[in-house]
Amino acid sequence: MVGGTAWSIDDWARRTGQTPSAERFEPLTWGLYEMGTRRSASDYLLAIQDLQRIARQIAQFFVQYDVWLSPTLAEPPRRSEASTGARQPDARDLPLGALRPVHPIFNATGQPAMSVPLFWNGDNVPIGVQFAARFGDEATLFRLAAQLEQARPWAGRWPRSKDAGRCAR
Repeated sequence: MVGGTAWSIDDWARRTGQTPSAERFEPLTWGLYEMGTRRSASDYLLAIQDLQRIARQIAQFFVQYDVWLSPTLAEPPRRSEASTGARQPDARDLPLGALRPVHPIFNATGQPAMSVPLFWNGDNVPIGVQFAARFGDEATLFRLAAQLEQARPWAGRWPRSKDAGRCAR
């Protein structure tokens, strides 16, 4: 992620002839950029090698199973100081601990995946359940989503805004 952010900013800097600087970006984006610029070409190639190995392992899983079930996040979303307006968002707001489940790997390996809000916590925040399918098998996920929506409807359900006391959309 940080490598992609650095690449995107450097690409546009080259296209526009402008020099990236902190004052031109939100603090969170700039923090990701700085982290990305500290990675080497070797770091990048090692990561690609690891992702290719993992993609092959995941493909093997889907030889036997149709769907991979996992939590979407490791913990419910937390309110950050940035969301309350107490400060500008920055790298502290990245939910890296919450991202420990497997969903980022499907972004990298190409398996279709969906997060479905099947549960709601005591604060009326949706808790996602993630389903992934074999490469190219989006149809299985669409059928599953339709069945789950029928069993546990969520389309009209919205978390309540604690600040406004009304539905937030």
